[in-house]
Amino acid sequence: MSVSSPEAVKKLLENMQTDLRSLSMECKKKFPPVKEAAESGIVKIKTIAARNTGILAALKENSSEVVQPFLMGCGTKEQKITQLCLAAIQRLMSHEVVSEGAAGNIINMLWQLMENGLEELKLLQTVLVLLTTNTVVHDEVLSKAIVLCFRLHFTKDPITNNTAAATVRQVVTVVFERMVAEDERFKGIVEHPPPVQGNTNRRSVSTLRPSAKDAYMLFQDLCQLVNADAPYWLVGMTEMTRTFGLELLESVLNDFPGVFLQHQEFSFLLKERVCPLVIKLFSPNIKFRQGSSSAASPAPVEKPYFPICMRLLRVVSVLIKHFYTLLVTECEIFLSLLVKFLDGEKPQWLRAVAVESVHRLCVQPHLLRSFCQSYDMKQHSTKVFRDIVNALGSFIQSLFIVPNAGNTPVVNAPAGASGSGAQGTAQGGTGTGGVGGNLTTQAAFEYRGTWIPLMTVSVQGSAKATYLEMLDKVEPPSIPEGYAMSVAFSALLDLVRGITSMIERELAVEEGVAAEFREANPDQKWQPQPGAHLVWEEMVSACWCGLLAALSLLLDASTDETATENILKAELTMASLCGRLGLVTPRDAFITAICKASLPPHYALTHLSCNAANLSSKAYSIQGQTVQIISPSSESHQQVVAVGQPLNAQPQGTVMLTAKNIQCMRTLLNLAHCHGAVLGTSWQLVLATLQHLVWILGLKPGVGGALKPGRAVEGPSTVLTTAVMTDLPVISNILSRLFESSQYLDDVSLHHLINALCSLSLEAMEMAYGNNKEPSLFAVAKLLETGLVNMDRIEILWRPLTGHLLEVCQHPNSRMREWGAEALTALIKAGLAYKHDPPLAQNQRLQLLLLNPLKELSNVLHADIRQKQLESVLQILQSQGDSLGPGWPLVLGVIGAIRNDQGESLIRTAFQCLQLVVTDFLPTMPCTCLQIVVDVAGSFGLQNQELNISLTSIGLLWNISDYFFQRGEVITQELEKEEEALQKQAQEKGETLNRPFHPAPPFDCLWLCLYAKLGELCVDPRPAVRKSAGQTLFSTIAAHGTLLQQPTWHIVVWKVLFPLLDCVRTSSTTADKEKIESGGGNILIHHSRDTAEKQWAETWVLTLAGVARIFNTRRYLLQQLGDFFEAWEVLLNHIQSAALSKNNEVSLAALKSFQEILQIVTPGRDSDKVCDALAAMGVPPVLIDPLSASGPGRPLVRSDSLVERLTRYNGAELQAPPPGEESALEDSALWWSAWNTWYRTGTDSTRPPSGPTEKLSFIPSQPFLTALIQIFPALYQHIKANFSMEDLKKLGVILHGAVSVPISSDASPFILPSYTEAVLTSLQEAVLTALDILQKAICVGPENLQVMYPAIFEQLLLFVEFSCKPPQYGRMETKHVASAKYNQIQLFAPAEWVALNYVPFAERSLEVVVDLYHKTACHKAVISEKVLQNIIKTLKMPLGLKYSCPSESTWKLAVSSLLKVLSIGLPVARQHASSGKFNTMWPELANAFEDFLFTKSTSPDNLSIQEFQKNEAVDVEVVQLISTEILPFANFIPKDFVGQIMTMLNKGSIHSQSPSFTEAEIDVRMREEFSKVCFETLLQFSFSNKVSTPQEGYISRMALSVLLKRSQDVLRRYVENERLSGRCPLPRQQVTEIIFVLKAISTLMDSLKKTQPENVDGNTWAQVIALYPTLVECITCSSSEVSSALKEALGPFQDFMQPPVSRVQNGES
Repeated sequence: MSVSSPEAVKKLLENMQTDLRSLSMECKKKFPPVKEAAESGIVKIKTIAARNTGILAALKENSSEVVQPFLMGCGTKEQKITQLCLAAIQRLMSHEVVSEGAAGNIINMLWQLMENGLEELKLLQTVLVLLTTNTVVHDEVLSKAIVLCFRLHFTKDPITNNTAAATVRQVVTVVFERMVAEDERFKGIVEHPPPVQGNTNRRSVSTLRPSAKDAYMLFQDLCQLVNADAPYWLVGMTEMTRTFGLELLESVLNDFPGVFLQHQEFSFLLKERVCPLVIKLFSPNIKFRQGSSSAASPAPVEKPYFPICMRLLRVVSVLIKHFYTLLVTECEIFLSLLVKFLDGEKPQWLRAVAVESVHRLCVQPHLLRSFCQSYDMKQHSTKVFRDIVNALGSFIQSLFIVPNAGNTPVVNAPAGASGSGAQGTAQGGTGTGGVGGNLTTQAAFEYRGTWIPLMTVSVQGSAKATYLEMLDKVEPPSIPEGYAMSVAFSALLDLVRGITSMIERELAVEEGVAAEFREANPDQKWQPQPGAHLVWEEMVSACWCGLLAALSLLLDASTDETATENILKAELTMASLCGRLGLVTPRDAFITAICKASLPPHYALTHLSCNAANLSSKAYSIQGQTVQIISPSSESHQQVVAVGQPLNAQPQGTVMLTAKNIQCMRTLLNLAHCHGAVLGTSWQLVLATLQHLVWILGLKPGVGGALKPGRAVEGPSTVLTTAVMTDLPVISNILSRLFESSQYLDDVSLHHLINALCSLSLEAMEMAYGNNKEPSLFAVAKLLETGLVNMDRIEILWRPLTGHLLEVCQHPNSRMREWGAEALTALIKAGLAYKHDPPLAQNQRLQLLLLNPLKELSNVLHADIRQKQLESVLQILQSQGDSLGPGWPLVLGVIGAIRNDQGESLIRTAFQCLQLVVTDFLPTMPCTCLQIVVDVAGSFGLQNQELNISLTSIGLLWNISDYFFQRGEVITQELEKEEEALQKQAQEKGETLNRPFHPAPPFDCLWLCLYAKLGELCVDPRPAVRKSAGQTLFSTIAAHGTLLQQPTWHIVVWKVLFPLLDCVRTSSTTADKEKIESGGGNILIHHSRDTAEKQWAETWVLTLAGVARIFNTRRYLLQQLGDFFEAWEVLLNHIQSAALSKNNEVSLAALKSFQEILQIVTPGRDSDKVCDALAAMGVPPVLIDPLSASGPGRPLVRSDSLVERLTRYNGAELQAPPPGEESALEDSALWWSAWNTWYRTGTDSTRPPSGPTEKLSFIPSQPFLTALIQIFPALYQHIKANFSMEDLKKLGVILHGAVSVPISSDASPFILPSYTEAVLTSLQEAVLTALDILQKAICVGPENLQVMYPAIFEQLLLFVEFSCKPPQYGRMETKHVASAKYNQIQLFAPAEWVALNYVPFAERSLEVVVDLYHKTACHKAVISEKVLQNIIKTLKMPLGLKYSCPSESTWKLAVSSLLKVLSIGLPVARQHASSGKFNTMWPELANAFEDFLFTKSTSPDNLSIQEFQKNEAVDVEVVQLISTEILPFANFIPKDFVGQIMTMLNKGSIHSQSPSFTEAEIDVRMREEFSKVCFETLLQFSFSNKVSTPQEGYISRMALSVLLKRSQDVLRRYVENERLSGRCPLPRQQVTEIIFVLKAISTLMDSLKKTQPENVDGNTWAQVIALYPTLVECITCSSSEVSSALKEALGPFQDFMQPPVSRVQNGES
């Protein structure tokens, strides 16, 4: 309840009365006056209470009287009474009922008590209550009260002393509080104090109000007392201590700064009294040097006194803190002093308190800024701020460098942190090496053997001092080890934190203002206030060197993770601040420091060391001391967490990373991550360091450039402890995030980053040259990451980025290149896939920009890079193929940039891309690119690394052509549009449009490019490619040629097809004939393809056939071109040279092509629907042999007309001729040209070799010759109108030549028929067919043609001769297998060539001759050209040879043919006997008969009786012919001839005797039937009564007598010999002869019987009868054969046994 409430008042009155009663009671005996006073006091109180309503006020008025009894009570000096009285007085005071006068009395009374030393504590209490409850005590009374307290402070009783001290402090405070309250009251009233003269008396304070005056007087006296001068106001002071005075000064200054700042009088006191006092008191500290002996100095130097020194520093701190603005100059002095106190020569305690004071300053950034503005930024002023920072720095350094009393050597260090290396590793982790396992290591700094523990001295941001607070200590305390270091360390950190956060706050405010300004005035530029910036920059410039020196040293020495973290944080914030302020040097210096700390000690990193050198050359002097930036020491005992290899050109073994290195690395990452925008050029430092760390830790780039823990490739593998292993993923993650955050950088910063990465990468490249150490891929990987996250503005960094990566791709080190390519391709793919705005489709420039590096990669020679490039093309196609648009030429360029020196796999990958393009993307690409696609596909065909790809690419060309065909209209439109645009451009520039195949329309040009490309492939060195390309070329022309415009065909023929033919012909003729061993690996080559020549042959065949087919199927189109005849001639020339090539395959195929263009055979592709033009021409079916390999399959013959057939082919193969143009086919010039080609080919190919056989190189094959001859009939149909005798002769030469060609012995089993069947070879059939066609044509043709008959006969007869005399082919040795004696083929005979079996051919020819003669015997030409004679002449040879003929059938056929011919020819001959045209024939005929009937050849031994009899029957037939056709017409026949015939018959009837028995005669003997017929004929004509001339009769008679005479001789000789021989049988020959003679006699007898008696000459009879006796003589012979013959001979004589009629008669006859 409140003091003034009625209850309180009532209570007060009661209490007072009670107190007074108690007092009167106590004093009743000893002090009666007091008793009386007390009692009157009771009355007085009652009276006041009764009379007044405002009791308290009344009490106050009368307080002197009320208080009086109590004062008297105190005067008794009786303890009990005094206590009672003081308590009562205090009660009154507390109710504020004491007046000013009463207060004065009370104070006086208290003074007396004090002087008597009574109730000291109560006194103090009472004074305090008096002064605090109200303000009635002033001036002298107040000063007296204060003095009283002071006096009590200096008693002997410590409790009193302390209480008094506290009371003094409180009283002093009360005085000042009153002043403050007074000021509050008068706040509104403006006063005009009279000006204070400069030299006013210190007492003249008239301008001050009462309370202020008290305060002023008090403060002034405090200064006097401290200065040991007499006080002006505090009268009665007996003693005073400086320490107490300083404390009081400090508390006033600290608690009431406003008083000093608002009142000039007080300010004056500060300047004039306090500051000089402080400076004066500091002097012993300044002069003192530790360790300098007092003897040396002239005057003894007062030693610094800890309590005063410490309090002075406290005062200074307060002065600086609150009155800096008033005391600028003085503060400069103070600060300089402070800095000096940190000197190493000062006592340890002094340095400690000084450093605590500095710490107090450091937590006040605004104060520091003021220093900077007031001193550092003024000219000719001490750089106070800089000095403070440097002093701190050098202080810290000195602690490490100067071991002094406070710093025990390392030996005594606590157990956990021993300096020995063995246990050093145990720091860092909890209890890793402690005894109990739970020993935590103490945080400490350790540097070069100096170990300084780190203590927690204050909370961050507050300077809580320890020694500045030791107000009770008189002796300097001993400073624990590490305390000063810990305070200095905190001071540094707080300084950095304060400055940076202050400046950053202000910067943020400024940026906010700038942003608002820009929003409001977008067109104007924001101008910041320069002043603020200057201050910030100056502050940083002033402090950075010192800070860096200290922080670097501490960082190196720190063994505690938290301390390290704080140091790093400080360095990082400084670096960032410098960056923001644009201070490059300090920024780089701080970053360098962090970088160095991240790397192992002494790690050679060029750019860091050069930077450090820059810095260390600047040494900062601090009042004579030099601060050197200390380079890190290597012996700091840190936990090693990783061992790796340095990334240097010279391998230096391994390097170790400590936990601290990793911690620094994380800071570095943090710096780059959060402050990347301000790093600028120092990105280089940061990234270089990160690169080295990443390398040592063995992080390797993975997908997208993120670094993942990998393993080092060579050398001792990276060793990582588990501690760091868990960190690695985090580090790698931060690394990635760092580069991800580059998306928030502005363009300039981004460029800095890219440049830094590029130069890092260049260094890595330099390093990777010439050694195969694994390169550092950090920069490349990070370039990739940076590019990927900045896709939205990729344009600004694309060129430097890709330009550099392209260089990397050319690096000789494969890992390096591989990553360059990986990065480049990943960027390109990402760039294309990114959703740009506007999209790529509308931003062609960007698309080409993105694709360009892909194209540049093609210039790189390394296969692995190209592989990567192509793989990415494949991926781009798969993902963005549809949207490449204008990028297609680039992409196709990349795919097509293949060279033969690249490996298979490259080509394979590129080809996959191409396949993808062709299968999926042709419709989406601009049509102008189609030509590039064709070129690229062609280049794959031409590469020689991978055959399958070449072949498949040809397939692709086919697919492309199909695409052209299907999309023809669309492509045409698009290309024509493009063409117009180009045309326009060209005209504007005044140039001509330059593109291949120009005059042709663009779509046709596309086709021509395709054809030209295929044409190139058709002459590729590899046979398979040629074959495939050829087939494709001709198929595309066949399938899609209809799309071409007519004039384009001219280009196709002359620019594509004919050059191709020329090229193939040249290559084929010059191809190597060496045998190719198996085609590599295990591929076997068929013998028909085992030389290059044979392989080229196949190509030639294919090409020629293809061109021929085009000529055939597109004839109507080509004929309209105007130069068709020239083209035709060129084609025929090619066919001819092919046909004459020394290769069977080519030559045969040439003829097939020849057939095709003559439209004899349907193009082979349609063999399923073969129907032939020949049917229309009336050529017999025998001819139509398509020469297919499968054998003589005969195609169907259809009789429909050619035009119908052509119409049916329309669209597929042939184009129907327009009506009325059928004659075009018959164009005779073309046909005659073809005939000439045929003739030249035939002549050259059948001409036998002239030289000796050794030089024989080539003999045409049978199929070739067959085909050649088969062409003639069809050709003849078109040229027969003008076919002349001359041409026929030419034909004959060829036919003859062809038939004479022998067969190679290898081929003979396949061509020669076996001997059992007499078959013609197809060649022979063809020859006969040709002649057959001719003779049929002559037969139906006009008269003039018939003169050709004899020529045909002549030709055929030549062939007939082959039966006995096979033709010679030049001088070749051939083996005639057709001899009857060997009827199996001797395959292994020495001769290489085998002549054909010509017999069947000759025989067939003979049959043809007979047939033809049958038809033409009466033709004039046949008669006049003596055809019959020639036939006989020819037949004479086989007839004469008879059994010696190669084949038995030959002479039999010859005989039957002769008989047939004669049966037709003899009547004609007789008819024309008079003309003499047949005169020469007769002798020939006679000779022929003679040679045949009396052949010189012997019959074979194995001839059976039946065979013999058959042969004899033939002879008999001939004789019969003579008897029926010749002898009866003897009058038309020359006599010589008849004579010859008779002689022959005579000879036949019985052989003329020969002296010896020869086999021939035995044979003759066996031809009984023949002899008989001869004989009969002879006799018949001998005894004919029609003998016209005596001469004939004579011949007959002569013949008979010779016959008989000879018989007589033989018989006689036989009888004679028989007799002589006795029992011995006669030789077989003689017996045979006698038997024959006997048989002849019996025959003669039969003949004579049959003849008219008048025809027989008398002489003859005589001779016959004369034989009889001789015959009888023979009866005695012993041979049974002779006996039986004799029996037959004697039998007929019975006819003579009849009585004679008349001698006379006989005699006459």
